[in-house]
Amino acid sequence: MAVISKKICLLGDFSVGKTSLIRRFIEGKFSDQYLTTVGVKISRKSLKLDALEQTINFILWDIEGQTKFQSITPSYLQGSTGVIIVGDLTRPETLSSLQKHLELFLQINPQGIAVVALNKTDLVAPEKLSKLLEQYSFSNQTEVLASYGTSAKSGNCVNEMFQQLAQSILA
Repeated sequence: MAVISKKICLLGDFSVGKTSLIRRFIEGKFSDQYLTTVGVKISRKSLKLDALEQTINFILWDIEGQTKFQSITPSYLQGSTGVIIVGDLTRPETLSSLQKHLELFLQINPQGIAVVALNKTDLVAPEKLSKLLEQYSFSNQTEVLASYGTSAKSGNCVNEMFQQLAQSILA
């Protein structure tokens, strides 16, 4: 079985849940304790895709979301195959930034694959949630593979999102 390594970046404003999504994916755990990422934190996880008879080693770059460091963010994005752009459904200003993060990633990696994670679904009322997921679906943008309503706390759609990204990269 072939093994392929791919760099995946997580981008988004501060405190949207990038680190928590990675922790949920890698360890299957969640913590309410907020830890600020300074610069970049790199994690790894292998996914075995039986249908394709391949294993993908994700090298996950958790890029901090503080605006004061945005000038160095482009250097972190170089060489990335994919990106997960994360917004916090409880903070509209972070959803307004999704397009900006997508454009930055695609400017540096025009052939890259993007996924949008609309995080913290567990904190939004169901009737409001469906409207937000539809509004920020990015369905009209071919560069975006899919949008997911995720919850690092409950694990909702986290594994599915990474699985879809892996399958698309290897296809």
